[in-house]
Amino acid sequence: MTTRHLPTLGGHPQEFGGTLRTDNWWIGPLITVIVFTGFSVYVTWALFQGEHYYTDPYLSPLYSPVLFSKLDAAGAAPLQHVWIGEWPSWWPNWWFLPASPALLILIFPLLFRFTCYYYRKAYYRSFAGSPPGCAVSPGNRPHYKGETGFLIFQNIHRYALYAALCYVVILSYDAILAFFKDGQFGIGVGSIVLTVNAILISSYTFGCHSFRHLIGGRSDCMSCGKATVQYKAWKGASWFNSRHMLFAWLSLVWVGFTDLYVRLVSMGVIRDLNTW
Repeated sequence: MTTRHLPTLGGHPQEFGGTLRTDNWWIGPLITVIVFTGFSVYVTWALFQGEHYYTDPYLSPLYSPVLFSKLDAAGAAPLQHVWIGEWPSWWPNWWFLPASPALLILIFPLLFRFTCYYYRKAYYRSFAGSPPGCAVSPGNRPHYKGETGFLIFQNIHRYALYAALCYVVILSYDAILAFFKDGQFGIGVGSIVLTVNAILISSYTFGCHSFRHLIGGRSDCMSCGKATVQYKAWKGASWFNSRHMLFAWLSLVWVGFTDLYVRLVSMGVIRDLNTW
């Protein structure tokens, strides 16, 4: 008696990475792993430095806003750029917990990005292989069940949005300050770098799915009132939303580059070209 092998449902390969696609589908996930890993390593390193994050009049976006400043640290923000005051004496003197202002504030923008709807898709595919790509088999891995189990913390994204909107204002203000040195208006390469950073961060935030829903998510017919401010705002958010992936990656890379630029100028490795 011979055993009859039933065809695989849908005719698709079931092993991990199995697919009938003939294109190089793996390039996207590979680039995501390289860029995301590189960014994570650099930001983690920069986070624990606690110095060379400021050079008049430029402030690194990874350290903004500066709640406390250790004034004797090299390249630290002066008191006029500090929200509360000098570095507190109650901070523990542990080697793994340096006096870095970034440790106090960076959790908010990182949380917004980590729980972002687009980034979820990107790192679920790239790092978890769930699935590796469209029409690509995840193999025997557990099927994605949405944010109902362990991943329920991802739903905090809609609340992290409010912190992200505050950062749009803060980073825009930092960009404006980057054009003034000792009360004198001028333009430097750093001024342009910080301005581009604020624009890209804003574009990424305004394209957020939660932001778009916040504007028009409760309306049954947005086009019924085309002359309203709400409809125009929703259309604007929709324009950014359709380019959300582009702004997500551009803003991610640029914020790291901005910190690196400020850091190198502060350390004296490069010279900022400016009109002052």
